[in-house]
Amino acid sequence: MVHVLRFADRPPAKSRTIKFEGGPYGTGVSFFAVDNNPGEGPPLHVHPYSETWIVKRGLGRFTAGDEVLEAGPNDIVVVGPNVPHKFLNIGTDRLEVLCIHDAPEIDQTNLE
Repeated sequence: MVHVLRFADRPPAKSRTIKFEGGPYGTGVSFFAVDNNPGEGPPLHVHPYSETWIVKRGLGRFTAGDEVLEAGPNDIVVVGPNVPHKFLNIGTDRLEVLCIHDAPEIDQTNLE
């Protein structure tokens, strides 16, 4: 079976970020395709599984536990389960990050 989820068919949203949960489609992977303006980013949060970030555009400051690092286009950042993390667009242009969740549903607990 194959599924195509058309961008044009998604419900109107306040943000450009796309959320996909794989469970209903028979896959164990979910993701956010994040598109943030300068100064934007998610609050500090945790997941009970690992998360992998692929930076497609822009410059981000990534915090994972006590570590803080910068990542840009085509950099890959991986954070383990239950590690508090967040990122922030520190560039002057949009930050596009694919946030891959190793789970069929996104399970996020915000800490801020």
